[in-house]
Amino acid sequence: LHLEDEQGAFFLKGRDSTLERFYIEDGEEESVENGNKPPKKPFLLLHRGQLAKFDVIFKPTLAQRLEGKIRVLLGDIYSNKTLIELVGEGHKDEFTLDGLEEDTKETNAKSSLKKDIIDAVRVNHIQFGDCPVGKPCRRTFTITNQTHMKVMRFEWEADAAFQFSPKVGHLHPRCAKDITVTLKSDVPATFKRHLVKCKVAKINYELPRRKVQDWDDRLCTVTWADTTRKDPAASWPEKEKMVETVPEPAHTVVEESSHEAEVYLSALVAYTEFKMNTVVVQLKDTLPFQTRRATFRMRNTGKVALEYSWVEAANSKEAMKKPYSTALMR
Repeated sequence: LHLEDEQGAFFLKGRDSTLERFYIEDGEEESVENGNKPPKKPFLLLHRGQLAKFDVIFKPTLAQRLEGKIRVLLGDIYSNKTLIELVGEGHKDEFTLDGLEEDTKETNAKSSLKKDIIDAVRVNHIQFGDCPVGKPCRRTFTITNQTHMKVMRFEWEADAAFQFSPKVGHLHPRCAKDITVTLKSDVPATFKRHLVKCKVAKINYELPRRKVQDWDDRLCTVTWADTTRKDPAASWPEKEKMVETVPEPAHTVVEESSHEAEVYLSALVAYTEFKMNTVVVQLKDTLPFQTRRATFRMRNTGKVALEYSWVEAANSKEAMKKPYSTALMR
């Protein structure tokens, strides 16, 4: 395998199982006979049906688009059928989103190759997958302030279907926060690369930063206040729990520092459906201490995974039930 990379940003690393298949031909005799003839390079020997796995590592030094190629040398001839193109894009963002998935977009690799334009894959996508109607589905990712001196304020735009927590908050330098996205829909719906934006800006506190605590809209204070109600058996009034959201610290936005971060969300919300023709399972006569089995079929006819559980009804007036088994059917 020959790696062509002018910038030196790509690296090719073989797995442990692959390294066991590397060989180096003994070139000492040839070197002695031919004088200064160097020994041959190591090669990879694969017998029929064997596999070789490699990791391609991208480590950019600049915020720019970089390209490379991997060519396969079969014997002494480069294979025209095997050419792996490498594309990476280095970025240096002060506000980063981590823990997201690759966004393959609508175009596939073939259409991009025809145009001779291959874009680096953006990691700004969340795939919820199958979600039953009326049931909350949650995903979590991380936001990070990569600066060394500036505090950042973030605010996710309002969205009826997707709820972000925390929705508004501050990020101190070199700090991170976990963001939870909750999807709950009371009607069937399909979300395909649904765009949600986050407004980000640098801010300055009116007080010294060391005197300002970390803040987001989840931060609350709990107090107990006296009420007009009074317990006849007690000589003091009843207490009522008061929960209040801590107000946002006073700040000013740094000019020309505002920008938007984008996240794409995909999900399929549908009702769970199943079909089972068997209503009664009739077991044949069975001798004591022997086991007899019967089989029936249940089929998932819906578009989402079906989570189900079996319960055994007790012979009692209250018809109490206890879990018998649980499973997931796709």
